[in-house]
Amino acid sequence: MADEFNQDEAAAQGENPEAAASAEDSNAHASTDAAQNADASADASDDNAPVDPIDAELADLVDATGPISKEAELLADLQRLQAEFVNYKARVERDRDVSRNAAIAEVLRSLLPALDDLSRAEAHSDLEGSPFAAVVAKLRASGEKFGLKTFGAKGDKFDPELHEALVQTPNAEVTENTVADVIEAGYMVGDRLLRAAKVAVFIPAEG
Repeated sequence: MADEFNQDEAAAQGENPEAAASAEDSNAHASTDAAQNADASADASDDNAPVDPIDAELADLVDATGPISKEAELLADLQRLQAEFVNYKARVERDRDVSRNAAIAEVLRSLLPALDDLSRAEAHSDLEGSPFAAVVAKLRASGEKFGLKTFGAKGDKFDPELHEALVQTPNAEVTENTVADVIEAGYMVGDRLLRAAKVAVFIPAEG
């Protein structure tokens, strides 16, 4: 009997192959739909999964500080450029002043021999009542306008940085090196030494 049933079933399948193929397609579609439903369920589970509070806090911190950090960086760059410009401007002004003062000093230094001649003439009263007296006054006023100063006088304490000793004479009345006479006055422009004063010096006598 069993053999006859199997034979009948096989015969039935052989007689209706389209029905068998349709059954197989239905089974395949059912498997595919089941797999898609499983993937959708997994995605939904991931979306609904709880978020780590630490990760959320870090994300918020990055979002909050990102633009501020960029603005701070730009501000720091701007301040650095501004400081560099200020330093550059100050350096240019300083170099300009140094060059200007050096040029003035050279011009005034070239006038020192003429001023020496005029000073000697004044010492001998050769300029009294002379038209050159007014010229001398104007020349000295021009020098003072640019900061020219004269130094060196009898009785000054001898300073090797400011005085050039041409003559040294022992003197029992002095206790330190003292200017005895000024041969040529010294000149300065501001703090710049143009020429040391040429002087005769009293030095303390031994014994």
